[in-house]
This record gives sequence, structure tokens and C-alpha cells, in this order.
Amino acid sequence: MRAVTYERATSAQGAAQASVGHKGAKFIGGGTNLLDLAKLEIETPSHLVDVTRVPGLDRIAPTPDGGLRIGATVRNAELAADPRVRRDYAVLSRALLSGASAQLRNKATTAGNLLQRTRCLYFYDTTKPCNKRVPGSGCSAIGGLNRTLAIVGVSDDCIAHHPSDMAVAMRVLDAGVETVMPDGATRTIPIADFHTLPGKTPWIETTLKPGEFITAVTLPKPVGGRQSYTKVRDRASYAFALVSVAAITGPGLQRFAFGSIAHKPWRVEDAERLKGADAIADRVLTGARSTDQNRFKIALVHRTLDATMRGETA
Repeated sequence: MRAVTYERATSAQGAAQASVGHKGAKFIGGGTNLLDLAKLEIETPSHLVDVTRVPGLDRIAPTPDGGLRIGATVRNAELAADPRVRRDYAVLSRALLSGASAQLRNKATTAGNLLQRTRCLYFYDTTKPCNKRVPGSGCSAIGGLNRTLAIVGVSDDCIAHHPSDMAVAMRVLDAGVETVMPDGATRTIPIADFHTLPGKTPWIETTLKPGEFITAVTLPKPVGGRQSYTKVRDRASYAFALVSVAAITGPGLQRFAFGSIAHKPWRVEDAERLKGADAIADRVLTGARSTDQNRFKIALVHRTLDATMRGETA
């Protein structure tokens, strides 16, 4: 049994300071991913900083420019049910409701969802080499079981995919991630720049700096249009996507973000100027590197996008 210390943060900056004050510290909100990983000793935190009581992090509030500011500890269920989200950011509500189970959505937080780690089988199997888990040990998924894994943005060191549904919707909405540093400095990271590709350092998954703490996610002023989230999976519920598409379409408006095909939510904005699902999908999949097991995802991206654009999915 590993010894773990615990403290409850009372401010956002205090949480950031606590994380750098203890080697091996981790923030804990809902704990739906961290605790599972800790049980398997994939994550081995020596100190837990509870952020659930930090004032203001559990609120959804309007921004001066007509958007929304979503606190880091807002629960997924609460966010999906918020009337403003359902009316103006329907793609986000639909993405959240397609994820996990009702029990998990009642517990999982906004920041935690953004930070959830890959569901690659070998990342979870501590008997197998995994560069994401043990840097430099190798990638068992390359040449192993990789049916669900990434087909674009991959590298020779990692072909893991990002599992979040919420993050895909955030990407199509051009969200921003607000953070605070231990010294009190703040910044907003565009969601496009928040997650990273594996390259030669697949264990680095975001552009967060040591001790940097997420305080909120901001959504810009609503753009309108028809918004949908299509999730193709092996079973109807409680399953991660094989391919997902977050879409916003309307007169002069065409945005698409894709899930479960890359190490991050995947959006190719140049493709959105093209006409027709096949042309868009071809551009989105430029440079795709599939395996014998996940090559079907290329056709699935085409078919899912086509059905989405023709309004056959909700």
C-alpha cells in the first residue's frame, strides 16, 4: 500500500501552489479517471489536492462578450442539463450525454474530462511496454491490439487516442481553457493548442506547465446553426467512440471536429471550406497511418460525416 497525503484547497492559486509544494501531487475533483488509474498503479500520486471546495469553480456564468464560463468542477450532468448550454451549445450537451453513464456524469468534472487519459489497452496493462506510461519503454500497441486507436497525428512512439466526447465538442466550439499558475499568473489556452500530439514524447499530453491549474473553460458567443454530435461505437451505451463527429452547420457555416481518431480532438479548419463529405473527410485524413485492425476507421469517418451532413444523425 502506498502512503498518500491529502489536503483541501481553498483557492485556485492555493491549489496550484499545493501541487508544486509536494512532489507527485495530483489534483482531484470527481476522481473518475484518476482513482481508477491509481488502483492499477498507473498513476501513483503521493499527495492529493482536493479542489472541489474552491469557491466559484462549480459555477456556469455568462461572459461579457455573450459566451459562457464553465467552472472547472462543474459536473458533466449539470453542464449537459444547463438551459443555456442546451439552447446555444447543443453540440456540447449532446456530446456529454453520449459519454459514460449517468452515475459517472454526476461525478465527472469539466477539467477532469479534458484531462482524462487514453483507453489504450497497453496503457492500462502494466506488464506491457508503453511509452506513455514509462517513457522510452516502447509501444506495444504498434503491432499489437490497436483496433480502437488513432489513425492521424500518430508517431513511431505512440498511436494512442484521446477518449473524451466533451473535448471534441469544445474543439468545434473554439473553447478556451483558463488557468492559474502557482505565482498567481493566469492565461487562456485555446482548446486547439491545449492537447498535444505524441511525437517523441507521448507522456506529455497537454501544454499545461508544472503546477498550472485549470479554473474554467470559456465558450465564445453562440454561432447558431444546426448542432449535432454523432458517436459510432460498438454498443449503444457506456462505450467509447470508434469515431465521433461534432458538427455545426448552417448558411455560410460549416465546422467539424472528430473524436477517437487522434491523440487529441481532431479538427482541420482548411477542410471546412470544401464542399461534400468525401472531400472534407479526405482532407481531414491527410497523412493517415492506419493499421490492419483500424483501417476501417478511414471509411467510417467518411460515412459518419456524410450521414451527419445529410442530417441523418442527431
